[in-house]
Amino acid sequence: MSSTPRRKRFNRKQRLQSAKHWIPTYTGENLARGYKKWYGVDFICAIKELEMLGYEIDPKYKENILKQKEAQRKAAEQPDKKEHINYDQDENFYYIVGYTSGGVPYGVTWEEYEKNIKEDEEFSEQKESEKSEQISECEVPF
Repeated sequence: MSSTPRRKRFNRKQRLQSAKHWIPTYTGENLARGYKKWYGVDFICAIKELEMLGYEIDPKYKENILKQKEAQRKAAEQPDKKEHINYDQDENFYYIVGYTSGGVPYGVTWEEYEKNIKEDEEFSEQKESEKSEQISECEVPF
């Protein structure tokens, strides 16, 4: 059984039928944004379907949405100049090793990562200190 709400799996015909009942109950300020979120479609689809239902969408709003889509498309076409990271991260995990059968991530947390970085820095400082002590203890033959 899918965990995605049924309305987000509707095809266009089903969305248009459902929207006739949903739109009168919508209390938000931006119908296109609400439609997009409620039915899980993109802005262009939401605008097109709202117009099919007889709702007028501000031409400037439509133009801005189309410009944003075009900019996103162009950005996606350009090669990424950042170094590609071949692992997953999120707000909880620095490095996601994998996922359990239930979809829960596991791996190195940010806390563990930061602790290791701090330990590495302390270790490096200790080694530098030992190295400078060794140099000062050495006798220079001149």
